[in-house]
Amino acid sequence: MKFFDTHAHIGLINEDPIEQLIIAQEAKQEQVAHIVSICNNLHDFFQVYENLSTATHVYHSIGVSPSEVSHPGKDWVLKIEEGVRFNRIVAIGEIGLDYYRKFGDKDSQIELFIKQLELADKLDFPVIIHNREAGSDVLQILMEKIPSKGGVLHCYSEDWEYAQKALELNLYISFAGNVTYRNARNLHDTAKQMPLDRMLIESESPFMVPSAYRGKRNRPSYLGATAEFIAELREMPLEELAEILYQNSLTFFNITEDR
Repeated sequence: MKFFDTHAHIGLINEDPIEQLIIAQEAKQEQVAHIVSICNNLHDFFQVYENLSTATHVYHSIGVSPSEVSHPGKDWVLKIEEGVRFNRIVAIGEIGLDYYRKFGDKDSQIELFIKQLELADKLDFPVIIHNREAGSDVLQILMEKIPSKGGVLHCYSEDWEYAQKALELNLYISFAGNVTYRNARNLHDTAKQMPLDRMLIESESPFMVPSAYRGKRNRPSYLGATAEFIAELREMPLEELAEILYQNSLTFFNITEDR
């Protein structure tokens, strides 16, 4: 049985390069065969990429998150175009909208989001989408601008009705540890009803720790607890669900096992 962590902020779990490698190796020992490393800004991307250069089971996404809208960095488009030429780059992200934290203003967030969607289409990569209290705008923009390689709504937090609209597009939905929370009824309902071939899972570490590890900082090695909870929700064997989710991840990120 193998798991694929499609979204982990390894650089936020620990800044130390050696510790980052240990975190990545520790995950393998807990059957997390692959991880996609996420950074919110380009400076961190290049640093974490270098730190994890020997961790060949770790893939990377590059992009500017809405938290960086006021300071995306000089020549950020050129830096993304440079970064995607590195080995094991599988997506543009995380990108999107966050109206909860009110980073910059809405118009600036939307402009940054659209520019990166267009860039992803040009570069032929899927996108990893952040949505916090901006669901209507995110969906409307994706209806017009989703890249040809599609995208994933990461750390899903909307309801089943929203998911049905998203699934009409070339989108996957990824569940994090918050699906295990007792009061997350909307997520339980969505995870039970949605088609399995469009589902992914993620740790979203160091955030959204599964209930089984409540009180700790999240790590990719805890991913199995999320998969186990979803398997129980759907009343199916964990091994069967894990294999489906693993293959979905390979398909979405266009990864072959010998890559």
